[in-house]
Amino acid sequence: MTSKRTIRAIAGLVFLAAMFIAAPAASASDTGGIPGGTTPPPTTAPTAQPATSAGSWTVNKAATWYGPGFWGKTTACGTVLTPQTLGVAHRKLPCGTQVTFSYGGASVTATVIDRGPFHKGYAWDLTKATARMVGFLTVGAGPITATISPPPAA
Repeated sequence: MTSKRTIRAIAGLVFLAAMFIAAPAASASDTGGIPGGTTPPPTTAPTAQPATSAGSWTVNKAATWYGPGFWGKTTACGTVLTPQTLGVAHRKLPCGTQVTFSYGGASVTATVIDRGPFHKGYAWDLTKATARMVGFLTVGAGPITATISPPPAA
């Protein structure tokens, strides 16, 4: 027969495991959602293709968005994040790099203003305003096309 002490220990471990699993999902509300958000409505419009300039390149990588929990705070590149800030976080691109995002027939150009994203598997962290303008806000997370135009050499 199992003792009450053993049952309580197992129940405690199950509770802790549930808390560790739920904690990352709870913090995702500050970053625009967890992977597997709603799918975008099908579009009949042709996909926007941004003009490429000399030295630029295009990639299709996973992105998410962030903002509400960080508004009023200074980004890694010195910008104060507001609800209207058009920008993007990237781990390695220099601050000031222009990136044109295309999704579902819309495109928007944003500047690298921050470092991130810090969720494994994502290359871009769009600000909420950038995500809204490109139509990515309701999706939350997923692949997006980006054309990177490095800043001119000084």
